[in-house]
Amino acid sequence: MAQPIENHGVVGNLRTAALIGLDGAVDFLCWPRFDSPSIFASLLDDERGGVFELAPVLAGARQRQLYLPDTNVLLTRFLSPDGVAEISDFMSLQDRDGGSRLVRRVKAVRGSIHVRMRCLPRFDYARVDHRIRVEEGTVVFTGGDGLALRLRASVPMDVNNGAAVTEFDLAAGESAAFILEDACHGADSTSADPDYVTAAFKVASDYWRRWVRRSTYRGRWREIVNRSALILKILTSSEHGSMVAALTFGLPEEIGGIRNWDYRYTWIRDAAFTVYAFLRLGQVEEANAFVRWLGERETRCGADGTLDVMYAIGGRGGLTETELPHLRGYRGSVPVRIGNDAEAQLQLDIYGELMDALYLSDKYGEQVSWETWLGITRSMEWLAHNWQRPDEGIWEVRGGRRDFLHSRLMCWVAFDRAIRLARKRSLPAPLVEWLQIRDAIYQEIHTAFWDPQQRAFVQSKGSTALDAACLLMPLVRFISPTDPRWLSTLKAVGDQLLDDSLVYRYTSEAGTDGLRGGEGTFNMCSFWYVECLARAGDVKQARFLFEKMIGYANHVGLFSEELGPAGEHLGNFPQAFTHLSLISAAYYLDRALSGQEGRG
Repeated sequence: MAQPIENHGVVGNLRTAALIGLDGAVDFLCWPRFDSPSIFASLLDDERGGVFELAPVLAGARQRQLYLPDTNVLLTRFLSPDGVAEISDFMSLQDRDGGSRLVRRVKAVRGSIHVRMRCLPRFDYARVDHRIRVEEGTVVFTGGDGLALRLRASVPMDVNNGAAVTEFDLAAGESAAFILEDACHGADSTSADPDYVTAAFKVASDYWRRWVRRSTYRGRWREIVNRSALILKILTSSEHGSMVAALTFGLPEEIGGIRNWDYRYTWIRDAAFTVYAFLRLGQVEEANAFVRWLGERETRCGADGTLDVMYAIGGRGGLTETELPHLRGYRGSVPVRIGNDAEAQLQLDIYGELMDALYLSDKYGEQVSWETWLGITRSMEWLAHNWQRPDEGIWEVRGGRRDFLHSRLMCWVAFDRAIRLARKRSLPAPLVEWLQIRDAIYQEIHTAFWDPQQRAFVQSKGSTALDAACLLMPLVRFISPTDPRWLSTLKAVGDQLLDDSLVYRYTSEAGTDGLRGGEGTFNMCSFWYVECLARAGDVKQARFLFEKMIGYANHVGLFSEELGPAGEHLGNFPQAFTHLSLISAAYYLDRALSGQEGRG
């Protein structure tokens, strides 16, 4: 059985990334890009999915996994009275031939170690058979989709049932290396150099450390904040500047449930949070690159100014949702889906997140171009005539459209930020119209979405249900964090949606999403709640809950989307939104604590 979701570290090269379990197996990898078909997916089906096993044979060994500090180089250790073995995993960066490579090195630290290796890729989401051949001392796998992979090793390999296999012994201090790469490089591959692994290890380590040193964050919790930043960087495409929401598809929000989505795409919704997090850490280059990608989407928006909810990392649409019935799913959770039909939904909040991102970038990074502003004005003109429509909202419900509070809130943000940007830069805009709409939305939220009995803002018009998305109200500066209406709403969220330090996005009994079954607590909502507490002045409680929350990170500081009843990780992994909200909460809470200490 594949390792649990949380029992994985991640390595990547800003094109794609691999999940590596505590047992040393590569359980998930799409190739050659984040949104390409998988070649290893044993996390979703340990028989059919494909796997790259590298296993020191040590009876009763304890397994430990850690990152080299300030890098995305992963070490997996096997410790027993009979010996100690260590696997180093990383993906190469800045190779002179531009190739993508997964590099794996196993070393006997103490004692004599027997090692087994099996590399069995399954191409095109395990939908096509592959051919395998030995070529110049390497093993080449060719899939029916035309993709070919080469496995190079420092020890002899055999071929068995479609897999490259080998077993060998290492004396103390000895090591063996395996390099998986595109087969197109052939004998001319830079990886054929006998010193390649050592040199590539140094290049990758130095690259990540240089990147972390650029961070301006010097506050508390630097280790977990830097790890979150490194994961966000791994999720970012160096080619396009976009960021995927997670590395995986099909991981369930409930074990045995049907909420199994594909998150390997770029959501417009993530935009403002991504830009904010990178800017707060001083990583302006990444913020600017993402905003340029967003600006291109705005420049190419429909003639009526509309945008898609999400895009492939290169900017294309057409992400048709498809089921993979041949995969058994993570612990039997089916269907396994690729693509995402939420792409075609109406989600009005995305215009607010987009405008907030562009506003922040213009203020702290690169200024908005003329072409982007033309696209913005087209989008704002469309939104001026459509902001009152019901939609599927932030949670991408499949139970019918509603008038959601969060969608109205972000429409207010869209007009507010557009007005601020136009005024700041003296850009041409129908300011009188935008002001009237912004103020109309403000009034509607305070009347149509306010429940006087509960003294709280509710999820949608006519509803009495609460929704953790309301926690963004003070974070986007719609309402003061100490406004009486907000404080009573925050209390209601704590009473109804908080479970210790964990926050549900809404109660499943509300029937909001139109799907059967339940789900775990949402990690990003838990961090939103912490930040709201801190902004409301309850800094000690906010710190207490924040430090409890970061205790739910896995052994190397990574978070999935949700947490289950026993604290197990659920949903796609690692989740960008969780790490974005962690950085935001840590940044504000650290400043609040320092301010209190200064006053003391």
